[in-house]
Amino acid sequence: MEDKITIIEGPAPTFEATSDLWVQGLAESSLQSEIVTTRLRTFDGQDLVERCRRAWRNQQNIQLEYRTLEGFPDEVPIVAARSLTTEEGDLLILWVRFPETDVELSIDYAEEDDYDEDDDFFFGDEIDTDDDEPF
Repeated sequence: MEDKITIIEGPAPTFEATSDLWVQGLAESSLQSEIVTTRLRTFDGQDLVERCRRAWRNQQNIQLEYRTLEGFPDEVPIVAARSLTTEEGDLLILWVRFPETDVELSIDYAEEDDYDEDDDFFFGDEIDTDDDEPF
């Protein structure tokens, strides 16, 4: 039986990419995946971290169960957990594994002012084939 940490109320969690080097060790797997982090307010952060540790010690998986922005239930495996005590209460930080197919990529384009037509290469551009130079 897999254990779960369920978000009962509140908005859908926000998942953020992480650049911590130790996370790369968690990402090593035969499956393509992305490790991301989420921060959750809780009443018993240390108890939830201990629940994760017990599952891992018994070589079991533990899932984060939540509702997506669209309101559908979803689950992702938790791969690391940490609890912090703040003035506002306990903060639970979870690192979870998203399959590569579930990761959305955001690409920002340069401003129009930075655009220079001369920098572009198109496959239709003419190439000088009479030149003996390889480059």
